[in-house]
Amino acid sequence: MNPADLSLSPPETNRYSRHLLLPEIGTAGQQRMKAARVLVVGCGGLGCPVLQYLAAAGVGTLGLLDFDTVDDSNLQRQVLYATADVGRPKAVVAAEKLAAQNPFIVLQTHQELLSRDNVLDLFASYDIVVDCSDNFATRYLVNDACVILGKPLVFGAIFKFEGQVSVFNYQNGPTYRCLYPEPPAPGDAPSCAEIGVLGVLPGLVGTLQATEALKIILELGEVLSSRLLLVDALGMRFQSIRFRAVAANQQLTELAPDYAAFCGEAPLRAAPQRAPEITADELKAWQQSGRPLQLLDVREPHEAARRSIGGRLIPLGQLEGRLGEIVPAVPVVVHCASGVRSQKAAQQLLGLGFREVYSLRNGLADY
Repeated sequence: MNPADLSLSPPETNRYSRHLLLPEIGTAGQQRMKAARVLVVGCGGLGCPVLQYLAAAGVGTLGLLDFDTVDDSNLQRQVLYATADVGRPKAVVAAEKLAAQNPFIVLQTHQELLSRDNVLDLFASYDIVVDCSDNFATRYLVNDACVILGKPLVFGAIFKFEGQVSVFNYQNGPTYRCLYPEPPAPGDAPSCAEIGVLGVLPGLVGTLQATEALKIILELGEVLSSRLLLVDALGMRFQSIRFRAVAANQQLTELAPDYAAFCGEAPLRAAPQRAPEITADELKAWQQSGRPLQLLDVREPHEAARRSIGGRLIPLGQLEGRLGEIVPAVPVVVHCASGVRSQKAAQQLLGLGFREVYSLRNGLADY
């Protein structure tokens, strides 16, 4: 993060004038931000506010790593996206929005699944990594790569109405493994899709992550290293817990062989091939023909209450636990509001051995 030869243009000087007025930042600090390269892992609930504030602050190069697409269930908290973005790659949409927000920064998109095969190459060209992922296998992978490469890691996590923030591997400080030597037992820490989250919570936690990233860049204040900040949104309480480094965790030289197995999770893998789709007209003709058919609605109950075309209601987040309610021998047509969740559910069912599964193209919007 060398600020030399990174002069600010007149438009940049005007844009960042409120930073320049702060003696703790000034021109030199703004140049440090312009020189900085920050990778954000995950462009979801936490990643959106992190990206927005780092882009607005003038961080010169932002990496956006996410292989997922926008789903309408994301819109309650992932504030970079709109209804028209549903079905599009998150990294691409986010980069478009950030480019409009600040045309003076460089945006690099990485539309790929993070794995032990690509993580070191992806991280190597960045100064700081901000972990906005939502699963333990990725968190351990990100941590280990940062330790091996000597990169500071800004961590954030959310659960229902609570959040956590910390900085790992900063100036020989503790790592994620120092705080969490072992992952929780499978099922002990369900995801947002399974248990829900207050929509504003990732905005609060993500803003704290962005603050820590800027403090690292500017070498300003007391970075949240060796401390875990606990956020209780319902009680509006903040608690800081200190923890110590474990030397062995700071001296990793190679990645673990299988992070998913270590965490007791399904293997991390690229998205499967798209499931076959059926149009609304084809579905209506099928229903009129009298041929056997199972309709599966993977929306949430409140959505089905507003409008339903029948069938069994199993929200996407509950699908794996309720497979016994679906008859494998009977063809399945999955539907949702727009066709995004139904496509994911259909892929999941096909991957589990269901032979004939279709996704309703464009969902109920076309029915």
